[in-house]
Amino acid sequence: MATFISHGPAETEALGERWGRNAQRGLVISLSGDLGAGKTQLVKGLARGLGITARVHSPTFTLVNEYGGGRLRLFHLDLYRLETREQILSAGLGEYLQPDGVAVIEWAERWFGNKHPTSKSAANVRQVQIEIVSEMERRIVYEDFGA
Repeated sequence: MATFISHGPAETEALGERWGRNAQRGLVISLSGDLGAGKTQLVKGLARGLGITARVHSPTFTLVNEYGGGRLRLFHLDLYRLETREQILSAGLGEYLQPDGVAVIEWAERWFGNKHPTSKSAANVRQVQIEIVSEMERRIVYEDFGA
């Protein structure tokens, strides 16, 4: 596991942008962190790194936002309103474990618990945890996926 200390939203976005420039089709990012930790900031940077120019916002009420126009499509999921794995699966979100592009799943612990997914279909899932250290500082702990 790698650790990055961000000192503000711009640094969090820059990390996401680096990941986006190097992302490969089929990548799934399992993203966990408290409200206000910077999950969506990271996704904004990821989108920029993929060459997506659309405004990125959290899909809390729609569950999934899709963004095209870049090198790869970006599927941005937010599971905050779903409480159980059964609700997630019944919402038809299983297809995003093998995306035709890149999928980022906010509140992923609601789907996977505290364990890394072990099924073959989730082979490309990378875990990312964002922890609030202070008002402007975040600790981002992630599996190194070559970015």
